[in-house]
Amino acid sequence: MKSKSILMLGAFAITMAAGSAFAQTQVPVAGGVKLGVEQTEIQAVATGWSLKKSVLGKNVYNEEGKSVGKIDDVIVAPDKAVSYAIIGAGGFLGVGKHDVAIPVGQFRVQNDKITLPGATKDALKALPKFEYAKK
Repeated sequence: MKSKSILMLGAFAITMAAGSAFAQTQVPVAGGVKLGVEQTEIQAVATGWSLKKSVLGKNVYNEEGKSVGKIDDVIVAPDKAVSYAIIGAGGFLGVGKHDVAIPVGQFRVQNDKITLPGATKDALKALPKFEYAKK
């Protein structure tokens, strides 16, 4: 994640959700439904960028190097674009935690750390609390 912007996350998810960047030959399964990738594509998948390993659960820092929260989730909008990261701010051992939605375009990656310029714990706690829609 060296000097890449967190926007790579958005590009990755858009590409994967839309299925347009990989010339994916799908493998047939029962009922005529096709899914999956061919053996020749496995290496590209295995060496790709993992949200689980590179983003989810990672601390978020301000430009002063102070931790201001942790990325708990990434929201993919109905148009298949990554729109927001859900940051858990404040609290101790999950008590009093305040989740907020931050547009992915506001993040940067500096010195292998995900940064949110201008953020403080207090500033994040002052943002509207994010709650998942009830289905």
